[in-house]
Amino acid sequence: MYIDSSSIKRNQKIYTRHLLRSSFRENGKVKHKTIANLSGCSEDEINAIKLALKHKNNLAELGSITEIETVLGKRIGAVWALKVLADRLGISKAIGSGPEGRLALVQVIARIVDQGSRLSAVRFAQRHAVCEIIGVDRLDEDTLYQNLAWLAEQQEDIEKKLFKERYPDVIPTLFLYDVTSSYLEGTCNEFADWGYNRDKKRGKMQIVVGLLTGPDGLPVAVRVFKGNTNDTKTVSEQVRILARTFEVKEVTLVGDRGMLKGPQIDQLPEDFRYITAITKPQILKMLEDRVIQYELFTDKVCEVEYSGTRYVLRRNPLRAKEMAMSRESKRAAVDELAQDITRYLAEHGKASAAAALKKVSAKIHKLKAEKWLHAMATQRLITIETDEGALEQAALLDGCYVIKSDVPEGNADAEILHDRYCDLENVERAFRTMKNTHLEMRPVFVRKEQSTRGHAFVVMLALLLQRELESAWSVMDITVQEGIDELAAIHMQEIKIKETTIHKIPTPNEIGKQLLEKAGIDLPPVLPAHMANVHTKKKLHSERLK
Repeated sequence: MYIDSSSIKRNQKIYTRHLLRSSFRENGKVKHKTIANLSGCSEDEINAIKLALKHKNNLAELGSITEIETVLGKRIGAVWALKVLADRLGISKAIGSGPEGRLALVQVIARIVDQGSRLSAVRFAQRHAVCEIIGVDRLDEDTLYQNLAWLAEQQEDIEKKLFKERYPDVIPTLFLYDVTSSYLEGTCNEFADWGYNRDKKRGKMQIVVGLLTGPDGLPVAVRVFKGNTNDTKTVSEQVRILARTFEVKEVTLVGDRGMLKGPQIDQLPEDFRYITAITKPQILKMLEDRVIQYELFTDKVCEVEYSGTRYVLRRNPLRAKEMAMSRESKRAAVDELAQDITRYLAEHGKASAAAALKKVSAKIHKLKAEKWLHAMATQRLITIETDEGALEQAALLDGCYVIKSDVPEGNADAEILHDRYCDLENVERAFRTMKNTHLEMRPVFVRKEQSTRGHAFVVMLALLLQRELESAWSVMDITVQEGIDELAAIHMQEIKIKETTIHKIPTPNEIGKQLLEKAGIDLPPVLPAHMANVHTKKKLHSERLK
């Protein structure tokens, strides 16, 4: 590795360029590779880099030179790896190389490494060399909040560029769609409203998030809706994205039974197909009308066509066993409560048997077992009876489900329809990653509509990077978060020679080498000097004094 310098004279002016290059042999020929353009460095900095390269195998020798100081610099490993992946996936190209695009990339990288608020993202940039690598000159929390609004305005254009980057030749025809909710601690978010809370957080307002993915389960678009938006009312937005933004034709949209219902199916364009499922009451109605028979539900898929619609039937034996065990545990819990209360009644003569019976009945109601479990009080003895007929009826469709589709049989057989519907698990898995502490979808620190949209989009882009690392490190016994933490431990070495500072990158440890190798990433030997004005307007010290 060496510095290649050359000068040319044009119009009485001399122009000098400096390139950091390496040479290697390939098929017997000497070739050169440019690693970085250092033309922006001063003459002193170039000389310092040349000096560091000359003594790269013995930094101790440099230490013997007077006025040389070696300082542990910012963290670089995780940030560099994620920047390389963002370039590889086309994210950097899609969001652009302008000031706002670079700020957006800082937010995406900060989201996957450190999470938290825009304020914490600025503090992240104070510890990690993200501004030095991406080329951001000024950073504070206000610029990041403004950048969220810019991201929201540019979202459709960026999504379209990423879509074309991922599918340059063959455009997929199958897309998966699902929604989730994310609860809020406060009430100031402009999307906040009351609705069906999937997080089971009572008394919390929420937002609704819809995620559209390709057949591989990787997201292509994300949208935020008010917290009281019904699942079915979000479908038309996804149809618009596919038809207008991505210009996709002959689409097969996969959604769960709560998403694609009759009205939504009727509103689909003519060249759109669907794969969904029907509800338990609808299955019972088809059994009553003898359209299908219970004997068709086995562990093998079975197809029935009725009124131009295809129905794929199956019974999942594992799910059926789980539901049977759940009922057994409910019965055991009620029996235990009845025995405890009976014992209490025997020891306390003045205790009310009617109140005790009411308590057991409330437990049965809470477990939703009142159709087949009944509590009775006989001479201060609480007994539990099971209605075997009702229990058999309740367990009739355990593990049974019916998939509904209008995809022509020539395009997909029953097995393919079944497998594509099961692919919705990929969307649910994406939601779990986006909502857990790794990416933190929940918009705790944003309130405005545009900021919330931008925040959700940042999380979606971070998910693409997370999935890429997950795939690269799948053969290693390490989680993505552990791998990122390991790379984040790699610091720059700041070698200061008088007024010149050289940012040298040390060789990582064995685990770091493996992580980088599996991801196909090489760390640079040095970084050009870049000074960024990174500061926070809100200081932790002043907050702690309050």
